[in-house]
Amino acid sequence: MVALDTALITAVISQATRLATYSWENGTLAEALLEYYNPELSVFSANAFPNGKLPTDFTADDVKGLAYAKHTIELDADTLTPDGSLGDPNSLGVSAVLLAVHDAAYASAAQRQNDHTLAGKTWDGAISHRESTTELWADSEYMVPPFLAYYAVGKHDLNALRFAARQPVKYAAKLAPERGLWQHILGKPYDQETPDDTGLWSTGNAWALAGMARVYATIKNGPFAGKLGAEMKDLRVLMKGIIDGVRSAPLADDEQGAGLVRNYIQQDQWWGEISGTSLIAAAIYRMAKLEPEMFGGDCVKWADKRRRVVWQHIGKDGIASPAVNPLAWGDFTRFTSGSPEGQAFIIMMESAKRDLNT
Repeated sequence: MVALDTALITAVISQATRLATYSWENGTLAEALLEYYNPELSVFSANAFPNGKLPTDFTADDVKGLAYAKHTIELDADTLTPDGSLGDPNSLGVSAVLLAVHDAAYASAAQRQNDHTLAGKTWDGAISHRESTTELWADSEYMVPPFLAYYAVGKHDLNALRFAARQPVKYAAKLAPERGLWQHILGKPYDQETPDDTGLWSTGNAWALAGMARVYATIKNGPFAGKLGAEMKDLRVLMKGIIDGVRSAPLADDEQGAGLVRNYIQQDQWWGEISGTSLIAAAIYRMAKLEPEMFGGDCVKWADKRRRVVWQHIGKDGIASPAVNPLAWGDFTRFTSGSPEGQAFIIMMESAKRDLNT
């Protein structure tokens, strides 16, 4: 089998749609649906920006990812879906920008989100993931920079795109100073609410890796690729650091998750889980397509093996398990009722592998 059969991937998508509730879950699923059903509109498409501009040849209601996002975006708020996080609502940003191509109400909403994010708290230039405190979460690199980058290309704003591309570098200075695997959460002293999580959370590393891949694709497939060589090099180095760190770490050997990436990398007591594993594989496939010399070969072979293990953990109902509890990353109980983000990551993994082969 070279791909999940249609019935099973349909079941995975159905479960993802049923389970998604929070802002980042909705935004991640919207992106997953866009990549799966309309790859030509994704930043990973070589023609993502026809003539250097946003695509226009589509009807929003016919694009499943946009149709889904349309029902979750609020048009009368400072953010696309207010939830107390500065970072998470940005996950719907790319969808909002695409919807804005044919509906000015979404253009206003996207602009408010962009402005609100840029006005938020920062720590040495890194945008906080939280609204009321200054906290850097690896997760945020999937939410904020991809939106800021896509919005910048839509506005044909080189400086804004450069700013977006540098966000992961500023984050890595705090969470991954050696440019390897990333810590999960670090708060600015005296201005944090969430406790630091200095562990190497697999899903946090996956969020950061996949977010950087989206930013990289936005640059490479956009009109400014020739002007951001230094930023692209920095992103490649950061992504390779994560991939090499994951590949060199022992995989889980527990009965229920053998062959998957451990929930916390390099911590032997942790079991393997599908969420981080799937998104890391997806990001490797994306970068292998964009930069085959650096990310192809052994990286893809590793991702292929992880993908096949993930397949073994998808039930006939489309639920993949075990997953980490998406709301309690340190919970040692295996999450088996379906992770909204984990389900979306599998969709992304399958889309990325398909696109790598075409």
